[in-house]
Amino acid sequence: MNAFSTHPDQAFRVRELHELLGMPTDDPAMNVTLSCLGRLARQVFLTRPGRGLCQKRA
Repeated sequence: MNAFSTHPDQAFRVRELHELLGMPTDDPAMNVTLSCLGRLARQVFLTRPGRGLCQKRA
């Protein structure tokens, strides 16, 4: 959530988030992040402006 708070108007892909935060970019790690982002979107913290993109809700 810190990355979204720092860049509130920017939509991120999972790979971009991992690179920004210095996390590994292998498929299993990105799948875990993708499921967490989906959960945050369902809980109305994030929006999905496009396929594979997540952005902080305004």
